[in-house]
Amino acid sequence: MSKKDFGDLNKRELVDLVYTMMNADGKENTELPLVEQVVAERKKLNSKAKFRHILKSTVSALIVAAAAAVLISMLFLPVIQVSGDSMKPTLSNGDIILLVKSKHFSTGELCCVSWQNKLLLKRVIGLPGDNIDIDEKGNVFLNGELLDEPYVISKSLGECDIDLPYTVPEGKLFVMGDQRETSIDSRNSAVGCIDYDQMVGRYLFRIWSAD
Repeated sequence: MSKKDFGDLNKRELVDLVYTMMNADGKENTELPLVEQVVAERKKLNSKAKFRHILKSTVSALIVAAAAAVLISMLFLPVIQVSGDSMKPTLSNGDIILLVKSKHFSTGELCCVSWQNKLLLKRVIGLPGDNIDIDEKGNVFLNGELLDEPYVISKSLGECDIDLPYTVPEGKLFVMGDQRETSIDSRNSAVGCIDYDQMVGRYLFRIWSAD
């Protein structure tokens, strides 16, 4: 056997290795182990060291990936869980959804609103300057035209105490829930129109369905 068979063992490590093998059964063995045994033991130790290195690298990579995912979620793609039934049948209580942070919204889009330290899921009905009117049956008119709302199962005027027709102020959005009878939204003066700074993001897709 040549010196390279022992890998990068220094003199002290080689002595320790031989001594360990001589006392492997708990009793001192005066016979020196064969060179082949030393080489085999060294290979075993190298394999363990390599495994520990790979494990350490993998754990470090997972920690970095998790930290990056949390950062991306906080800055660009918030993940929230739906609470309540104001957006049924589109979304149900307990659904987990992904949002994308944005300052640009269109009529009919689902959005998440921050209101009194709560997150509300609503639908954009009117943009700044739009004229909103709702009749007694719950039909919504946007700038004089009936709004097509296939996402609403049962129309209702709901909890409405604002003066209609209503013009959306500059810098604000008029939002409503899909459950028109029970949803508290911009139709009620307690909520009113939503400032752009209150918009958490718009709905991207559902990650998990509670149903």
